[in-house]
Amino acid sequence: MELIRIEDIYKTYHLGEVVLPVLRGVSLSIARGEMVALMGASGSGKTTLMNLLGCLDRPTSGQYWFDGQEMSGLSPNQRAMVRTQKLGFVFQSFNLLPRTTALQNVLLPLDYSPQRVASEDARQLANAMLNRVGLADRTDHEPSQLSGGQQQRVAIARSLVNRPLLILADEPTGNLDSHAGAEILRMFQQLNAEGSTVILVTHDQNVAAYAHRIIHIHDGQIVVDEADVEPSRDGKRESRGRKPRPPHAAGRGEAELVGEADVAVMAEQVSVATIAEPAVLQSTADAPFRRSSPHGETSRKPRGWGVPAIPRTFRTAWKALRRNKTRTALTALGVIIGVGAVIAMMEIGEGSKFAIQKTMASMGAHTVMIHAGEATSGGVSLGEGSAVTLSPQDADEILNQCPSVAAVAPLVRARAQVIYGNRNWNSSQISGTTPSFLTVRDWQEFSAGHMFTEHDVRTVSKVCVVGETLRRELFQDESPIGKPIRIQNVPFVVIGVLSRKGANMMGMDQDDIVLAPWTTIKYRVNGSSMAANSPVAAGDTTIRVNTLSKLYPGSSPLYSSRSAAQLANTPQLIRFANVDHMYVKAVSSEDVVKAMDQITVLLRERHQIGADEVDDFRVTDMAEVSKAMYATSESMGFLLLVVALVSLVVGGVGIMNIMLVSVTERTREIGLRMAVGARNYHILLQFLVEALALCLCGGALGICLGRGTSIVVRSVMHWPTEPSLFAIIAAVAVSATVGIVFGFFPAWKASRLDPIEALRYE
Repeated sequence: MELIRIEDIYKTYHLGEVVLPVLRGVSLSIARGEMVALMGASGSGKTTLMNLLGCLDRPTSGQYWFDGQEMSGLSPNQRAMVRTQKLGFVFQSFNLLPRTTALQNVLLPLDYSPQRVASEDARQLANAMLNRVGLADRTDHEPSQLSGGQQQRVAIARSLVNRPLLILADEPTGNLDSHAGAEILRMFQQLNAEGSTVILVTHDQNVAAYAHRIIHIHDGQIVVDEADVEPSRDGKRESRGRKPRPPHAAGRGEAELVGEADVAVMAEQVSVATIAEPAVLQSTADAPFRRSSPHGETSRKPRGWGVPAIPRTFRTAWKALRRNKTRTALTALGVIIGVGAVIAMMEIGEGSKFAIQKTMASMGAHTVMIHAGEATSGGVSLGEGSAVTLSPQDADEILNQCPSVAAVAPLVRARAQVIYGNRNWNSSQISGTTPSFLTVRDWQEFSAGHMFTEHDVRTVSKVCVVGETLRRELFQDESPIGKPIRIQNVPFVVIGVLSRKGANMMGMDQDDIVLAPWTTIKYRVNGSSMAANSPVAAGDTTIRVNTLSKLYPGSSPLYSSRSAAQLANTPQLIRFANVDHMYVKAVSSEDVVKAMDQITVLLRERHQIGADEVDDFRVTDMAEVSKAMYATSESMGFLLLVVALVSLVVGGVGIMNIMLVSVTERTREIGLRMAVGARNYHILLQFLVEALALCLCGGALGICLGRGTSIVVRSVMHWPTEPSLFAIIAAVAVSATVGIVFGFFPAWKASRLDPIEALRYE
């Protein structure tokens, strides 16, 4: 039954402008079960013909049928499917993968087999093949640990693992001594006796003598086809009435080139000898697979190249990376540094951004200021804050009725000298307020002592807290806690020292400050004409006397002045007490606008301002300053990220460079994989997975490096850093993207290699 038939095959190579014809109208047929020798001198075209028969190449013209299917019109991937299902190759130079065990070399075709073979079954199958060729005790040896004959046996086992219909052996004994070569040839005879079709490509007559049929090729044409000859078992053959095929069977135009005299001369070149006994090969009846049908079908289920192919692809990629540990480590180093830099920079940037936001919050980023309106006298404006319109009750209602408000602090300012003993200091901020002032300003820490309380506000207590600047100027190295100071000749006791805050955005020293209850500053320090409505000591008549002569600012007294005794006996309730400003803290920066709207509506209602009347107050925020600071922090974070990404891109370029070098270095390996059945997407996926594995491993180590760097920076340099899950996720995603983007071109280049050119690459 016919297995191979080729008709009028031509193969021409174009080397620049040079046209090189190699095969010239070759026609022949080979039946199933034949053992054929393609014999010819170097350059005669026998190897090119073998490549065409093995679907590694396609003819320039002509037709080729294999197992009933026309091959010359198939795509590269279709020809690869034929190779992995029906063909087995034994190369002259063995073409074993270096630093890979014999077992793994034999397993290679199964990685690309369209049948689903479990890993354990595949190992059993490969072990059976190695046992068949007598290498059961060499399965874990690498090619460098095997002799030439043993390496060729591994190559034969690899060619048999998929049970091919046709075995193609290119100069199978070219690199072996005569004894090892004879063993290999007897092995081919045994395989042929079991039903395999074998084609030997050789220039050696002694090798060709082992075949049933010898086809002589000269200058790209079949000149002699010796059919039905008695094969030898030791490289010698007796003359048994060889039957040269007629010229019309040798190929078009060969009748004119080869005459009967030439046939006789070539026939006499074959030696005559006795037939030696073949080597006894171990049976493969117990091999864990069934032989392919004539059409390459088996009982195993076909599989797609997708999900089942990925684990083996990862295994192959991992082994390739392990074979070059130093180069892999150096290549991954670029990604490690890049990812580590990305994470460290993002965490430092987030820490800086958080610190800036905290600073902005402490300086009023979330703060709304409420100012009293302006009063006029004779048509002349007295300036902002001259109107008496804001009250402590307004502050209470704002806190209670405005959902976007987190805290409110009324404020009364004073200007005076602060005196301690024989030292004095003109503080830039003497403010009366409530304990909520520290909440509004995010100033909760104290260097010493504590804050005054709401009870101190209600009882007009003469206590205060001071900033670091005032402590330094007045008390120097002394502790101010419990020490008396005087403000406008009013004695105060220092009960706390605020922590250092530094200058604000305007350059003003925030630590040059005195804070006291607003009632004390208003009624005692500022010398207001209104007395506080608060409990007083029974024996202190000077304090208990109500010195108010005016119920409202700017009004004229309704009655004549009363004596101090009359005032002490009939104290008047305070109907209205005003404050200069209010500090309001919004729940968040996003709620500042909402808080301003809610405050405006509430104060207009409380102050009974009509729809067509102008507000007697003004609500302002620090939106512009906040925007500028946010923009600065965002720009700084973006700049740090760009710097880190540049290093990551440099690492990606390094990966592309190394992968291109790897493709060049492993060209023969790629050709071998294609020869045993790898399709384009197998090669593409393998190199892409290698690049991706490099980047992911580098990314994992880079995450550790980045986190470690962030911790060191925070511990040693005391820079603010913030852990960022987003940075870790982004680093992994970016490293994977780098692997895919920068690994795609080398992988694509590898997948486009021609298997013939790749196998010939040196």
